[in-house]
Amino acid sequence: MAHVLVVDDEKNMRNLLRIYLSNEGFEVTEAENGYEALELQKLNTFDLIILDIMMPGIDGLDVCRHIRESKQTPILMLTARSETKDKVQGLKLGADDYLVKPFEPEELAARVSALLRRANLTVPSTELNNVIRLFEMVIHPERREVFVGEQLLDLTPKEFDLLFYVASHPKTVLTREILLDQIWAQDYLGDIRTVDTHVKTIREKFRKADFTHNPIQTVWGVGYKFQGIDEKK
Repeated sequence: MAHVLVVDDEKNMRNLLRIYLSNEGFEVTEAENGYEALELQKLNTFDLIILDIMMPGIDGLDVCRHIRESKQTPILMLTARSETKDKVQGLKLGADDYLVKPFEPEELAARVSALLRRANLTVPSTELNNVIRLFEMVIHPERREVFVGEQLLDLTPKEFDLLFYVASHPKTVLTREILLDQIWAQDYLGDIRTVDTHVKTIREKFRKADFTHNPIQTVWGVGYKFQGIDEKK
């Protein structure tokens, strides 16, 4: 049984989420604020965290940032606001998906199930030992780690999955739809632009690590492909 942490300062919303998730067979723990959530996640192992953005004291974005400093637990952000900047900020901080209030129970259950499936994503057995190297960048599929020289890149699970999938298909142009289907699963209900957001964040992390080569090349009007050594511009 998957264990879900629900973080929301509104008691009625917590009750609704608990009822929805319990009916789907999940074990639910509740936190009424960000401070309580951070303490609970230190003491427990959760399979997924549902995190409201708008909370007093410490908001959901700060909670997400703190959690990502030590854990890669899938995070579904809840927001009453639909501005793109809020969604992008949450994704940059490491959230895996977002859901705008009000929402239907069926959509919540679908997103939670999809996130749990993706969290258990494993690379094909034929690829487990295929370490990918590009200049000083090294991708270790089995350990799910990416190094630039001696520096370990702090990638979220989705960022690693996206980078590894693209790198595993060299010289193949991959559309955003293909990447959504392979990394975010067929029942992902979010915006297709989440692919662009994750690619941008991956590139930023490489730049901060002083990796000057761009490993994910944009194919304008189509999607992306892995940019190998012979394709460097």
